[in-house]
Amino acid sequence: MEVWEKINYLIAEQKMSKLEFARKLVELEPRLRLTGETPSPQTILGYLYGKREIKVELIPYIAEVLGVSEQELFTFDLEYSTGYNHRHSKEVREIIHLLPYAPQSVVAHIKEQLSKYKKLHDETVRQF
Repeated sequence: MEVWEKINYLIAEQKMSKLEFARKLVELEPRLRLTGETPSPQTILGYLYGKREIKVELIPYIAEVLGVSEQELFTFDLEYSTGYNHRHSKEVREIIHLLPYAPQSVVAHIKEQLSKYKKLHDETVRQF
């Protein structure tokens, strides 16, 4: 997955249009190093369609508009592997973020329950 694809994923996750994202980014008035200008909405749409290379100086602004850390824009992990995870990735990230605070008994219970669902899923898949 490319960075522009991850940005599009996060835009869709927030039920925001690409044009709305571009307008919010422009409102933050990021300046491109080479020109000293704020990119236009059309230029930003070019980034979102993978037709233009995203400039590194825009990363903090993009992260701010999306409400994520800059590092999140470069994280491509399990959550993108299936349609189910794709639909539930925000919840999955929140759960993973909270797990370190759970007592061991809660972690063991979650593991047990998820193992049951995995077994049920595997059995269903084998039937087809």
